[in-house]
Amino acid sequence: MLKLKIHSCNFTFDLLLFKGMMGMSTHVEDLKLRLMTVELLLTAKKEYTYRELSAKTNLPVTVLSRYTKGHVLPNASRARELWKILTKLVGLKSELHRRIRFNEDGYFDNTFIIGDFNILRQAAHHALAAFAGKRVTKVLTAAVDGIPLAAIVANSLGVDLVIAKRSKEVGVPAFLEETYVLRDSGVTMTLYIPKDALKRRDSVLIVDDMIKTGETQAALVNLVKKAKAEVSGFYSLITIGDYWQNKIHLPKGCPVEVVAKLTPK
Repeated sequence: MLKLKIHSCNFTFDLLLFKGMMGMSTHVEDLKLRLMTVELLLTAKKEYTYRELSAKTNLPVTVLSRYTKGHVLPNASRARELWKILTKLVGLKSELHRRIRFNEDGYFDNTFIIGDFNILRQAAHHALAAFAGKRVTKVLTAAVDGIPLAAIVANSLGVDLVIAKRSKEVGVPAFLEETYVLRDSGVTMTLYIPKDALKRRDSVLIVDDMIKTGETQAALVNLVKKAKAEVSGFYSLITIGDYWQNKIHLPKGCPVEVVAKLTPK
């Protein structure tokens, strides 16, 4: 199992993280869950009163207050029960849907998603739980919007980040490159990564903030193949429609984790 790093978070991580925690048995792992549950309770406290939380959790207001003020931690058993309840009240998926507003042309502004560090930290924990037990040695994304998410996911996993860019950098002696055509545009794009950025034995998690048509993500998969590395998984906050699934040819059994699936306007 991948090692967990504790980060303060103002939003819930996701029910998947709770499921990953259920199998933990050591004192250190239980402590992590207890700390994360308190963070989740602090998030819920921003939207609910103590009285409302007491009714939903069946815990006295005084007990909830002691948890949020840091006077005491819930034991592991109670933390698990609290986690199950709180993730239904506040969650990453619902927060993403709340922030997405399409304009009349079918586009939306993701600025307040990829620029919100609290959401990014929450998403990183989501990814950590979703890919726990999978071998991941590198995280790969394409410039530019995917970088904030990929960077914090790589940090949580404790691995290096590789960024595929649209131009060659001076000082890099050799590159791997992949050229593709953007759907319905006739525009040709090329992504570059340093040739030595991915090794033959690397297991690569591909991360992006949003997938719409899938051409860019398919190019990332092909870059991994050209490096003779393996794709260990695919993670995205948002996908629009299903067209992208026909473009990205992932290895059989490769896990794909998407937080919010939207229907195109």
